[in-house]
Amino acid sequence: MFHKEDGRQAIGVFAVVVLASALGNLSQTGLNAMLTTVCGEFGIAEGVGQWLTTAYMLALGIVVPLSSYFMGRFRLKDLVMLSIVVFAAGALVAALAPSFEVLLAGRLAQAIAAGILLPLMQTIAMTRFPDGKKATAMGIAGVALGFAPNIGPTIGGAMVGSLGWRSFFWLLLGLTVAVGIAGQLVIKRRDDASYPAAFDMLSFALSALGFGGLLMGASEASSYPAAHPMVWAPFVVGATCLAAFARRQRTLENPLVDLRIFENKRFVCGFWALNCLFASFMGITLLVPLYIEGLCGGDAMQAGMVLLPGTVAALVVNPLAGMLVDKVGARPVCLVSGVLLATGACLMVRCDASTPLWAVCAMQGVRACGVSGLIGPLTSWSLSDLRDRQISDGSGFGNAVRQACASIGCAGMVMFACGGLLSGEAAFHAAFGLSAVLAVATFAIVFARVR
Repeated sequence: MFHKEDGRQAIGVFAVVVLASALGNLSQTGLNAMLTTVCGEFGIAEGVGQWLTTAYMLALGIVVPLSSYFMGRFRLKDLVMLSIVVFAAGALVAALAPSFEVLLAGRLAQAIAAGILLPLMQTIAMTRFPDGKKATAMGIAGVALGFAPNIGPTIGGAMVGSLGWRSFFWLLLGLTVAVGIAGQLVIKRRDDASYPAAFDMLSFALSALGFGGLLMGASEASSYPAAHPMVWAPFVVGATCLAAFARRQRTLENPLVDLRIFENKRFVCGFWALNCLFASFMGITLLVPLYIEGLCGGDAMQAGMVLLPGTVAALVVNPLAGMLVDKVGARPVCLVSGVLLATGACLMVRCDASTPLWAVCAMQGVRACGVSGLIGPLTSWSLSDLRDRQISDGSGFGNAVRQACASIGCAGMVMFACGGLLSGEAAFHAAFGLSAVLAVATFAIVFARVR
């Protein structure tokens, strides 16, 4: 039963976890606008510096599938506070880093914490709120899923030009400490580990190698041609290990991830729509700065400002879309949002060096509203038919696959823009075109399946 006292507690817990998850996603993309400066300070090539982003996604993809195990094994307060402490420690290490290797270690700590918090946030939205409020809660969670990664490059670009790149991590540390204090005060320590959880080392190894291989291959695709072993070999290893992981889960009495979630048609449809969505929009946070700074001759601040209007609009659209789903259902909200996403993405395909920055801002704003109107509603809709532990399994495994798809989408766009296959405006037309194809695919799934 969902009593008022439980409701207040759920809201407090949810707010803390949403804010902590938002900081994790902010950290993930905020470094995109600062990579050139960081590489210059440490005297490393940009290909090496890119590991600050790649390793973050690798660690996130490896840890996220363990979320169901953590939620079953540990009390909620212990798990949240541990994640916040690890993230704060990573921010401190990064802010003080005397070398690239130390900075990378700090980033890995942050990614591990974010990998625990992200699926935990979605699970809380689906299990601690009553029917009629779940989509609203997931819409609020969209602040972490959509708003934070979109505004990351804007904040990073602003801070690197005025206060230096280290100031970004000091900001993250201060905000994390504040969230941690709020969590300590708000979250009650209860015996709420919800189910017995066993840790199967072989399953974890297969999952880590599987998702790690896919993410590794995607990251190397921006530096090597597709036929190079550094690209296809990790993909082959990753796909093979994921197939073995899936086979093993079906033989275990207490699997690391219950893959019977894929017997649910609603989850499967939402799963593929969200994969296409994340592959389409996450790459834009990297592609737009490359376009503004490379093709248009702008700077990091201008690149961040291009992303800002859509990001601000998304802050409103995320919770609004969730509330509308609870009132009118998922289909109309997802259809309208899908149209906005596909329209904005298709318009950006023709962007070139002469396109006014205000026009790029407008296109990205339309696109961002579509993204924000889809993330929460699609996630809540896809998880709504799952029950008990399957919710955390669906959230955790779905997030891990979305990280891999986002990485593959980023790699494809960067490969077109900077890989030498095309040059100049044609290269960026192709990169934006890939994003548009994925956006249209998202809309097609929504149109055909979301009811």
